[in-house]
Amino acid sequence: MSESITLQIDDHTVTVSAGATVLDAARQVGVEIPTLCFFAGRDKSRPSCMACLVRVNGATGFMPSCATPAEEGMTVESECADVRDARRSAMELLFSDHLGDCIPVCQRICPAHLQIPAVIRLVAAGELEKAIKLVKDSVALPGVVGHICRAACENGCRRGKFDGSVSIRMIEREVAQVDIAADRRYVPACGSSTGKRVAIVGSGPAGLATAFYLLRAGHACVVYDEQSEPGGSLRYAVPAADLPRSVLDGDIEIITRMGMEYKANARLGRDLELGDLIETYDAVVLAIGNLADTDTESLEVKHSARAIRVDAKSFATQTAGVFAVGAAVHAQRDVARSVGDGKSTADAVERYLQNAEPPSGGRPFTSTIPHLAEEEYRTFVTGANSEFVDSDLVGEAAEAAGRCCHCDCRAADNCKLRLYAEQYDVDPKRFQGESRRSFQLARHHAGVVFEPGKCISCGICVDITEDGKEPLGLTFIGRGFDVEIGVPFDRTIAEGLQKVADAVVGHCPTGALSFDDDS
Repeated sequence: MSESITLQIDDHTVTVSAGATVLDAARQVGVEIPTLCFFAGRDKSRPSCMACLVRVNGATGFMPSCATPAEEGMTVESECADVRDARRSAMELLFSDHLGDCIPVCQRICPAHLQIPAVIRLVAAGELEKAIKLVKDSVALPGVVGHICRAACENGCRRGKFDGSVSIRMIEREVAQVDIAADRRYVPACGSSTGKRVAIVGSGPAGLATAFYLLRAGHACVVYDEQSEPGGSLRYAVPAADLPRSVLDGDIEIITRMGMEYKANARLGRDLELGDLIETYDAVVLAIGNLADTDTESLEVKHSARAIRVDAKSFATQTAGVFAVGAAVHAQRDVARSVGDGKSTADAVERYLQNAEPPSGGRPFTSTIPHLAEEEYRTFVTGANSEFVDSDLVGEAAEAAGRCCHCDCRAADNCKLRLYAEQYDVDPKRFQGESRRSFQLARHHAGVVFEPGKCISCGICVDITEDGKEPLGLTFIGRGFDVEIGVPFDRTIAEGLQKVADAVVGHCPTGALSFDDDS
């Protein structure tokens, strides 16, 4: 029988077998210690990331838990403030030379929150049905947005600084147009009915978008408007030459088919009283447009001459259950912003209806590739401009999709480095200096992409290719701070990964190795 060892980890007493590490002991009692370079089954750990640091026996320094043997009577501190600070600093050092966007700039600055690279990737592959589904599941009024938004996303396109931005708005417009012209249109699924009813006063872009997202969550929505037809400023202020009414009607039709009930010729203060709506509905959203065009005496919420006063994060007024959005809150010059605000308002209403706490975090964590030199841009666009698949889209839109460099991280949703960065409130720019490594990119003919700028030289891929008996595999090249992962003898990634590409990609902790067609 093997000898057992008992030790203390924070408030836990744990007994493990001889040969176990501190990390093994921690996992046995459910103490989560971050690991990036650890790979279960290795004959010997190669601690390099230092994300798993702990304090042992009250020492002033820290030890990597993945390589520290458990010892009888040992006391381990894992969650104290200075241990967490040390882990944070270790990860910030990894980011000091990290060349990758967790969330691409185009998507990050899109007010409507469209998953831009994923949509474009589907379009370029000719997967129109999937592209339509992704667009319409995530964005209210996609046809409208594709026609008249200000295309802020194109200002953030990295290719714009090299040879012109990808025509993102046109791609979204054409995807929406294909759906509008289809005999059988895609209608986003709505959640099971919650039994909650929400009144939305105003059927402009912000009001319609709020209804869209609340319907998706399973809440019933009744939209009131003083006009006979829904659309607000989209119908009565935007010229039809800029926004064809067939496009507007097509987007509104989808929201109606999702369950929106429209009450026409109903003006707040004339036909409706806010107090009555509060008594009748579980929540009320005021999307009444510019206050200059509104009978402000009918409002029973705090407001100035120009705007209803709301909480900046929740869009809630001082009256419980009443929210406001759109031009009634601040000047709206972009339909995409109205759609995005509608989503944020719907999220806040959802939390109110569910009596849930607001989210504690801010924006999702993202690292950002710094300014690229011209030669790096040439590397960056490698793989774009490839032949595109014929589809129902007009050639111009399909060709535009083929220009996308896909600078999003394919592993953003399961990247361990990003996950821990969010948990530890990492500042990715804390240790960034004036010099950095050059941006590099390698593509495997079978679809594997290797981005050395994201690699932390953990060696997991080296072990997997060795265990998988790859003829060449991957190895460490160089020494010290200049060490890199590569294929021996300057051979290609395709030659190095002939057998175990799936396993290598699946275990990469940072998305340095990924599949090109992941979306």
